[in-house]
Amino acid sequence: MKRFALTLACLSAAILFGTSLSAQKYEYPFQNPDLSEEERVENLLSLMTLEEKIATFSGLGVPRLGVPDPGRSEAIHGLVRGGNTDLEYFVRLSQLDMASRYPQQPKSDFVYSTAFPQGYGLGATWDREILRMVGEVMSHEARYHSWKTGKNCLVLWAPNADLARDPRWGRTEEVFGEDPFLVSELVVEEIQGMQGDDPTYWRTATVMKHFLANSNEDGRSYTSSDFDEALFRDYYSFPFWKGVKDGGSRSLMTAYNKYNGIPCSTDEFIQEILIDEWGMDGQILNDGSALSLLVSAHKWAADKKEAVAVSVNAGISVILDRFADEMLAAVKEGLLSEEVVDRNTKFNLRTILRLGLMDQSDANPYKDMGFTDVAPWETDEYKAKARLATQKSVVLLKNDGILPLDKKEVKKIAVFGNRAEAVLKDWYGALPTYTVSALQGIQNAVEGTDVEVRFQKWDSDGEAQKLAEWADVAIVCVGNHPMTSPDWKEKIQAPWAEGNIAGDGREAVDRRSLELDTEDLIKVVWKANPNTVVALISSFPYAIDWTQENVPAIIHMTQCSQELGNALADVIFGDYNPAGRTTQTWVKDILELPNMLDYDIRNGRTYMYYKGEPLYPFGYGLSYTTFEYSGLKVKKDGGKCVVTFNIKNTGDRDGEEVAQLYIKFAGDDAAMRLRGFDRVPVAKGETVKVELVVEEEDMKLWDMDEHKFVFDKGEYEFLVGASSSDIRLKTIKKL
Repeated sequence: MKRFALTLACLSAAILFGTSLSAQKYEYPFQNPDLSEEERVENLLSLMTLEEKIATFSGLGVPRLGVPDPGRSEAIHGLVRGGNTDLEYFVRLSQLDMASRYPQQPKSDFVYSTAFPQGYGLGATWDREILRMVGEVMSHEARYHSWKTGKNCLVLWAPNADLARDPRWGRTEEVFGEDPFLVSELVVEEIQGMQGDDPTYWRTATVMKHFLANSNEDGRSYTSSDFDEALFRDYYSFPFWKGVKDGGSRSLMTAYNKYNGIPCSTDEFIQEILIDEWGMDGQILNDGSALSLLVSAHKWAADKKEAVAVSVNAGISVILDRFADEMLAAVKEGLLSEEVVDRNTKFNLRTILRLGLMDQSDANPYKDMGFTDVAPWETDEYKAKARLATQKSVVLLKNDGILPLDKKEVKKIAVFGNRAEAVLKDWYGALPTYTVSALQGIQNAVEGTDVEVRFQKWDSDGEAQKLAEWADVAIVCVGNHPMTSPDWKEKIQAPWAEGNIAGDGREAVDRRSLELDTEDLIKVVWKANPNTVVALISSFPYAIDWTQENVPAIIHMTQCSQELGNALADVIFGDYNPAGRTTQTWVKDILELPNMLDYDIRNGRTYMYYKGEPLYPFGYGLSYTTFEYSGLKVKKDGGKCVVTFNIKNTGDRDGEEVAQLYIKFAGDDAAMRLRGFDRVPVAKGETVKVELVVEEEDMKLWDMDEHKFVFDKGEYEFLVGASSSDIRLKTIKKL
């Protein structure tokens, strides 16, 4: 016993001595990475003044205690960095060709990053790996910017997990599509790409936006999005839920609008669902000026002090407004307890801790990322990634055999349109070091050959008709202006919440029309030369009924990618076989859409409830080859379903097929629901076996009586095909 007691005493002394040595290395316990996350956060909180706690609600750190600001950045399709007066020109002109416009401006004056296609285009890839890659690039560049400038930008406001329920919505450009399953899968991948794989530290923190049901711009600061609990769970909140559960995101931004009469930044769902049920414990933001709008637009609070109190009590931890004096007054007057302030401050401190900003432990993989003066966006690797993402985003809407063009046969190409000469910027666009326009991409593709390319923007004095008659093939590049601005080279962008074209939209501006204002140019060119290809470079769908009926080939891609022109040319000349798919139902007429503020999608929205014949259905896109489906099998494996089938490439080109699995649920009123997809490469003549696994939770729908996701026993129809309207295989299975 004496020997045991002596051993125990020595061991205890060693532990205490080791702990003492460890503690001596740190001025404060929160700096010790060996402590638990909660111990570190609690210690830091205990050392802070009330004013310092309030400062974290502006997204700041605690400088007095050596805790830096985490910083923040928009990141819808590239890192958006500002802070330079010269960038005002960039915003005003909405064009990314800065070098030619301002050759006297030193390159170092501009804050660059890699520019990918808009979110709507990234959704059209239907490619999980691409979204993870985009997330990785943005987060890596955020770390580089933070290292290079000494000013962090590590909280990224992305991805946008909203749903595109109506093509008139001005922010359609930012989101991945109309379907909650598709959007959730892509949201999860981008989150994981941005946050990284380390179990302790994040490369960057993600902020999903905008919770909840924000898909109208006109009146968004006071209107209410109204719908029942089932649509809340099965549709509008679904991508956010998966982003938390499967992606690991812990932060989001609330929306401007009301939900069932209550402003989203004050709703009980913040505490009851986001925090208590989902376990969100990172930053929870209101949107820019949302605090003031609680007073001026919603009439929900008498003044800003009351607005701060009701927001923070609800669970908001970061406020994008001026509020510090009002928040301090709210605490002193008893409208807001310091206990609630502490609770929300911890949300912000956890985010800073997980970014590795409280310590420089060797366990932190982001302490030293080996950066050099060569910026990531300058490398061939990142340029190639931008090109690949853009290629993957291209949707071939129609092809009567004119594409791909053969440079051995086509010798005269005429290019037309107001989207041919420049890559344009949208509201949350990154600034790349270079851009390749549609015209330049086509010229690049024929360089060194005897193919001649000529350009005419408009049909001035009948010149477009003459040029079209000259050409073997005419290519018309048209689409929206993402800043709703006039096509005047030296004029400022359209004023906030305004636009000069009814079919254009952006943040704060909903579209008033689905018509393409430049479709007449297509008609003029086509009349002179029926060998016409349309490149629709746009942020959302158009009702291009005439073009679809008459023009032999139509390509769709979104705005803003630095590699836009090269990717377009890659598809036009057959160097890349397109496989992008629509992520929204393209209707033929605005009359087919319900009232803009009708948020009950059962009244005819999305492929699940739309009753008409679409111009292009959800999940649609063509290829330069053909595919054959066979051998559908469905097997129940515990609570999940395993669906297998074969895809054979029956054409003469290698290609990719986006195989889509829809399920008609037992007792469900929706026509079908997407529950699986894969972008599958298949070489010509080869057959590939595809396996899609539907997890148990995805076999359930929300039951409003039981207030939970429920699996209804009965017959389920499994439908596999190339789009929601092109079902190749189907079977019914009783589950």
